[in-house]
Amino acid sequence: MKKLIVVLSAIFLLISNLFAQETPVTWNFKTVKVNDSVAELQFQAAIQDNWHLYSQSHNNGMEMPIEFSFTPANNYSRIGKVTEPKPIVHYDPMFNDTSKFFVNSVTFKQKVKVLQNEPFAIKGRISGQACIDGRCVALDKKFSFDIQGFDHAVANEVVEENITEEITENPTVQAASNSNDSEQEESLWSFFIVAFLGGLVGLLMPCVFPMIPMTVSYFMKSGSKAKLHALIYGLSIVVIYVFFGIILSLIFGPDFANILSTHWIPNIIFAIIFVIFAFSFFGYFEITLPSSWVNKSAKMENTGGIIGIFFMALTLVLVSFSCTLPIAGAVALNSVGGSLLKPIIGMLGFSLGIAIPFTLFAFFPGLLKKMPKSGGWMNTLKVVLAFIELAFALKFINVPDQTYHWGILDREVYLALWIVLFSLMGIYLLGKIKFPLDDDMPVQKSPIRFTLAIATFAFVVYMIPGMFGAPLKIISGWLPPMTTQDFDINQIVRQESGTKANNTLPLDETVLYADKLDLPHGIQGYFDYDQALRVAKQLNKPVFIDFTGHGCVNCRNVENAVWIDPQVRKMFADEFIVVALYVDDKNIKLPEDQQIKDEDGDPITTLGGKNMFIQNTIYKENSQPCYFIVDHDGSVLAGPTYYEKNVDRYMDFLKTGIKAYQEKHQ
Repeated sequence: MKKLIVVLSAIFLLISNLFAQETPVTWNFKTVKVNDSVAELQFQAAIQDNWHLYSQSHNNGMEMPIEFSFTPANNYSRIGKVTEPKPIVHYDPMFNDTSKFFVNSVTFKQKVKVLQNEPFAIKGRISGQACIDGRCVALDKKFSFDIQGFDHAVANEVVEENITEEITENPTVQAASNSNDSEQEESLWSFFIVAFLGGLVGLLMPCVFPMIPMTVSYFMKSGSKAKLHALIYGLSIVVIYVFFGIILSLIFGPDFANILSTHWIPNIIFAIIFVIFAFSFFGYFEITLPSSWVNKSAKMENTGGIIGIFFMALTLVLVSFSCTLPIAGAVALNSVGGSLLKPIIGMLGFSLGIAIPFTLFAFFPGLLKKMPKSGGWMNTLKVVLAFIELAFALKFINVPDQTYHWGILDREVYLALWIVLFSLMGIYLLGKIKFPLDDDMPVQKSPIRFTLAIATFAFVVYMIPGMFGAPLKIISGWLPPMTTQDFDINQIVRQESGTKANNTLPLDETVLYADKLDLPHGIQGYFDYDQALRVAKQLNKPVFIDFTGHGCVNCRNVENAVWIDPQVRKMFADEFIVVALYVDDKNIKLPEDQQIKDEDGDPITTLGGKNMFIQNTIYKENSQPCYFIVDHDGSVLAGPTYYEKNVDRYMDFLKTGIKAYQEKHQ
C-alpha cells in the first residue's frame, strides 16, 4: 500500500510540474506573399477556453494590451501598424472599466516592404496579458519570420493553413464562445431593465404625467377602435425612441466607449449638459424645442388614421423634451460604446417605460381612478433628479481629471461636493429650501418625502468617514482613487503605531527602485529579487514573493481585502522580507550589473522582463497574482497561492511558510 502511495505521489508531482506553468495562448507565425516586394506577417494566436487575450487598443481597462515590438533592421520597413479584427467590448460597472479582448483565436497582421533579395529574418517580441476569472498571465514571446523568395515561410512552428477554422470548429471553444455570448445577453438584459425603469421615472415628470388622462380620454372617443388606436399610439412612441437609438448606434458604434471613457472633450461637454439640465429642473429656466416643431407635429395630428396617431406620439415626445431628455440622455450615454444593439435596446426599454402605461390605461380606463393626482410631488421629483444630475456631472469631470492628471478633483474634494449636494437635497426634502416652481404644501403631509429625507441624510453620514480615508466600498467605483487622498488617517495610525515594516534593515542597503515603485497600506519591502534574498540572509528571515503587475486588477483586490488586515501587515513586518516583483514594468531599465540573460543568451534590460523570467524559469509560474514563501537561497517553503481573499486562509499560508523556515534552520 505504501509503495502505491509513493508511486501515485510521484505521478502527481510529475503532472504538477508539467502543468505548473500555464500557456493560455500559443502562437504560430506565418509569412504570406502579397506581391513581389511586400510580405504579410501573420501572428496566429490560439487562446485556451475561457481565457481573454487583450486588444492593442485596450488602453482604458487595467489589463495590459498586447504589444508587438520589432527589432530594428535596414533590410525591411513596416507598412503601417499591426492590424487586428474587431475585439469583444465589455463594460464592468463595478470597476467602471471597459475591456477589449479576444477569445478562442485571433490573427494579427503586419505588412512589410522587403528591401533586399537575400534571405533574412524579421525578429521581435510579443508582450501582453491573458486573463481568466481570478488571475492573469503575463505574455512574453519571441517571434521570428523567415523572409526568402516570398515562398510560404513558417517561422518557429509549422501550422496548417486552416488553424483558425480548426479552432473554431472545436466544440469546447464553441462552448466558451457561447458562454461569452450568454454573459453579453445577461448584460444587455440588465441594461434593458435599467432603461425601462428610467422610462417609468420619465413618465412621472410634470410635462408627461398630466397628459395620461387627457390622452386616454381622447382614445375613449374612438369607440370600438379605442384599444387599437391606443396600441398604435404606444408603438409609435417606441418607434420614435428606437429610431433615435439606431441613429446613436450608427454614429458612435462600439469604439466610442474608449473615447467617452478617456478623452476630456466629450466628458466636459456631458458634464456641462448635465449641469444645465439640473438648473432647468431646479426651475430657474425652461429648456424647450422650437415651438414651430411642436406646432407642425400637432397640425399633422388632424391627418387622421395611423399617421395622425403617430404624430400625436411625436408631439408627446417633443413636448416632454425638457423633462425626459436628461433621463433619456443618461440612458443614451450609458449605451454608446457597447455593442451595436445597446443603444437600440436602451431606447427600447426607455420608450416602453413611457408607452406601456399609456396603453394600459387606454385598455383599462378604470385604473385612472387609482392614479395619484398631479401636484407638487412631481416638481419635488424633478428637483431630486436635479441634485442627482449634479452628482453625475462630477463623475464626468472626474474621468479626464484622473486621465490627464489635472488634480482638480482629489478624493476629498469630490466627496465634499457630494456631501454638500446630498445634504442640500435632504434639507430640501424637509421643506427648508424652496425652488421657483415649488408649492407651499406642508412637508409633514408627505411620509414618502420624509422617508427620502432620512435615507438621504443617512447616505451623507455614510460618506463623511471617507473624508478621513474610509474606503466607502459601496460607492468606491464612483470616487477618485485612494491615491488622491491627501489625508488618510488609517495610514497615519499605521505609521504612528509602529507597524512600519523592516525597520531593522541594514544601514548600507538602499531599496532599489523605491523611487518609482511602492507597496500598499504602509507595507515596506523590496522590488528586486536578488536584493531581497541578500537581505533575508542577513536578517535570517524567509522571503515573501509577490509576483504582481501594475495592470493586475485581482492583485489590487487581494491587497485591499487581505493585506490591509492588521494581523497580515504585522506578520509581514515581523516575520518576512517582502518583495514585490512587477512583471509588467517596462519603464524601469536595469543597469548592466543587474541584467540577466534569457534562454537564448540575449540580455534582459527591463525590470519587468527580469521578474517575468524569474517567475517563468525558476518558479514555473506565469500568472498574477501569485505568491511564494522562499528561503534566502530561493528554494520554495510554501506556495504558490493565487487569488485568495480570505484572511484566515491567507494567514494559514503565511504560517505554513514560517514553520517550514524554522524547521529547516533549526
